[in-house]
Amino acid sequence: MRTPHEGGRTPGTRSRGNQPRSKERYKKTLALGAAGGVAFWVTNFATSLLPVAAQYRAELSISYARMVLVESLLGGLIIGCAVGYALLRLFPRSPSERPILTSVTLSLGALVIIQGFATVLDLGYPPFYILLGAVLNLPRFLALGLVVGLLYDRPSGRILRRSRVRGRPSGS
Repeated sequence: MRTPHEGGRTPGTRSRGNQPRSKERYKKTLALGAAGGVAFWVTNFATSLLPVAAQYRAELSISYARMVLVESLLGGLIIGCAVGYALLRLFPRSPSERPILTSVTLSLGALVIIQGFATVLDLGYPPFYILLGAVLNLPRFLALGLVVGLLYDRPSGRILRRSRVRGRPSGS
């Protein structure tokens, strides 16, 4: 076993010149989550202008300012970070070669889970409003997944770009 004085590293230490892999993943997750959260919030703001959304909020006594301006941004950031982290962890092992498809699938999976909890918590409301809530949530989650997937695969490689090279070309 090498000692630190012999130029080796002791177990459990990191060299100062290299960033730890988890710190890099953390930065990438935050970047993807922030972009996805903003996309979620902008889409939420746009859908909140629809008359049916105003009727939905009025019927369920939801405050416009609190829900549209604050809670949707915070919720979008949390969901965006979760989708971004899952994409960073799962996409390299995913059978899909399209990060946008994987990201949208993860985002829709989050919608199903959140809508399931909301359905259980909102059993006192008519089924129409539960279905309307799901329909109003769909564009938000699609926008979040689309933006996270697009940023994951951007050409600059600053987030992450997966190599498309599969092996040696035939005949060589």
